[in-house]
Amino acid sequence: MKPDFLDMVPWYSGTSADLFKTAFDLMVSVTLFVGRFDMRMMQAAMKSTTDETRNDDVLYDYFNEREDLWFDFVADTGDGGNSSYTVARLLAQPSIQTVIGGSMHTLPRGNLLVIGGDLAYPNPSSFTYERRFFGPFEYAMQPPRWYKAEHIAVDKPEVPPGVSKMKKYDGPQCFIIPGNHDWFDGLNTFMRYICHKSWLGGWFLPQRKSYFALQLPKGWWIFGLDLALHGDIDVYQFKFFAELCRNKVGENDSVIIVTHEPNWLLDWYWKETTGKNVSHLIQDYLNGRCKLRMAGDLHHFMRHSATPSDKPTFVEHLLVNGCGGAFLHPTHVFKNFERFSGTTYECKAAYPSYEESSGIALGNILKFRKKNWQFDIIGGFIYFILVFSMFPQCNLVHILNEETWSGRLQSFSSTIWSALLFIFEHSYVSSVGSLTLLMASYSFVPSKLTRKKRAIIGGLHVLAHLTAALVLMLLMELGIEICIRNHLLATSGYHPLYDWYRSMESEHFPDPTGLRTRLEQWTLGLYPACIKYLMSAFDVPEVMAVTRINICKNGMMSLSRSVLIMYYTSVFIYFWIFSTPVVSLIFGSYLYICINWFHIHFDEAFSSLRIANYKSFTRLHIKKDGDLEIFTLAVDKVPKDWKLDPKWEAEERGPHQLSHHRRYPSKWRSASSPDPVRSVRVVDHFTITRTVAPDPETSC
Repeated sequence: MKPDFLDMVPWYSGTSADLFKTAFDLMVSVTLFVGRFDMRMMQAAMKSTTDETRNDDVLYDYFNEREDLWFDFVADTGDGGNSSYTVARLLAQPSIQTVIGGSMHTLPRGNLLVIGGDLAYPNPSSFTYERRFFGPFEYAMQPPRWYKAEHIAVDKPEVPPGVSKMKKYDGPQCFIIPGNHDWFDGLNTFMRYICHKSWLGGWFLPQRKSYFALQLPKGWWIFGLDLALHGDIDVYQFKFFAELCRNKVGENDSVIIVTHEPNWLLDWYWKETTGKNVSHLIQDYLNGRCKLRMAGDLHHFMRHSATPSDKPTFVEHLLVNGCGGAFLHPTHVFKNFERFSGTTYECKAAYPSYEESSGIALGNILKFRKKNWQFDIIGGFIYFILVFSMFPQCNLVHILNEETWSGRLQSFSSTIWSALLFIFEHSYVSSVGSLTLLMASYSFVPSKLTRKKRAIIGGLHVLAHLTAALVLMLLMELGIEICIRNHLLATSGYHPLYDWYRSMESEHFPDPTGLRTRLEQWTLGLYPACIKYLMSAFDVPEVMAVTRINICKNGMMSLSRSVLIMYYTSVFIYFWIFSTPVVSLIFGSYLYICINWFHIHFDEAFSSLRIANYKSFTRLHIKKDGDLEIFTLAVDKVPKDWKLDPKWEAEERGPHQLSHHRRYPSKWRSASSPDPVRSVRVVDHFTITRTVAPDPETSC
């Protein structure tokens, strides 16, 4: 009786088919869709009316007559099941009680849920959407009993029975914009699962397109923009929102812009300018009416508010909250951000704090291998390629003959230096492997740095790996040399185990009838040969030592190809075991240094940690006086174990009862304490006042 949640995505797995598919989909999407084919253009072509202000495919105005409205924002949901379900369960609760300013407050469930993209990782597919996104939300609040998962909604909105129109529906609704991961297949999965399904668990899905406009009470609006892989809206989307601003949005209305990417932070970080159409829409059409921008993509929470200024402020508040379930991103990397579109901003809240964020990065040194054990497969192979041409080392006697440890260390170091020179002057496999790794390391360094800095950082990174591989190779060869000199290896030829087996067989199991001889004849020699080479696999050190002696005496050309394959296979097995802890330690240290010293690799350095903790969402309330009150609720620790909630199981449920009417809508509760429902806390709280129309008498 436990949920079948998936683990966090192993981004550093060298064997994950999902990651290879993601890379392939991204390559195809960038090549085919960016600038050539755009699903947003097809959506615009299929609209039901030419009047943008009456386009009910993207404009939803049935919220505006309510006296007040609670709604939630969350983004980057579908990664690990534990973290995604934790957030979905909090969103599903009828209300959340938490302490604000020393007193207890009750925050009702949102009538509306806005999701800011990246619904499932690492790529959009039926499997990832169903298991990483729909599954946790359906456990948090079940869809109606009559609803079938395979149902395709052809005429949305498909209102529940007994509801005549959307204004009469009192349950929670959900609107979603796609993120960059949702676009990896050209938006195919998003269109099928979001725009042509009616339920996300217990949240109703009236949405028909990948972008939308919501008219809310008291003159508030939400514009959900689809940036695709361009980082900007297309011209048809721009036309819809521009006409909406001119013809529907009032002079004193307030607009919330929701995008997937927080281009204010990313443009500052990457030192570029994106989203020109979005900026044009905000500055020239909204012209000061945009009070708040919300985005995900970065898996942390940060809020920046404009400082008082004589210059016009196009956006008052910038909010990033991508803590819906995906791995954690750092905040300290963006500590120095302060200007966007000519306005100065001040950071009002960050979760986790800058100090916590910097400390978490230390996990790359201590936990990289534990979190990314699949990385061993490719890491050990790379190290073996780097020193492939250096096996065997036949002249190591001078190191052992040194009388002092300092002399041995000096001789060891000079041998390492000679081996390094040999790689680039004489070897083929190792030199090609080293140059390939150097180019890959240079490309891995973020392009925001100059070419010189990228070359230096990439070169030092490769040098550290190459030096470590050479040290491990030399230590391994010294170990074999010491064993040979002390007659612990290479004393009985290639097959000592087989020779022992034959002697024991002859001594204790005589064959007077000659059956074994006939078996050898009947199998054309396969009977003893299979046993001989199978036993060789269990005596790898002896095979290595004997072959090493033969190579050092007679050269490579004196051995058959099968013997050489057996030798290098034996060397690879032992070298891979020795090298995997070292390659993970060096790579993890590289990520730690880069993220904390140079503030680069913020994505790579935290995706490696696969942190499920530090999850949050934002709850907003349009009050009766028109002010917008905003709460960001967070859970520091995500449960790893769940059990069936007995209150959910015991609660009676009618055949036509919708889940949002239940007192306990979520199936699973935490099997350990603290339970997120009780430990959730407010990490940010502020209010945006309603724009008040000027008094005509006062203005006169």
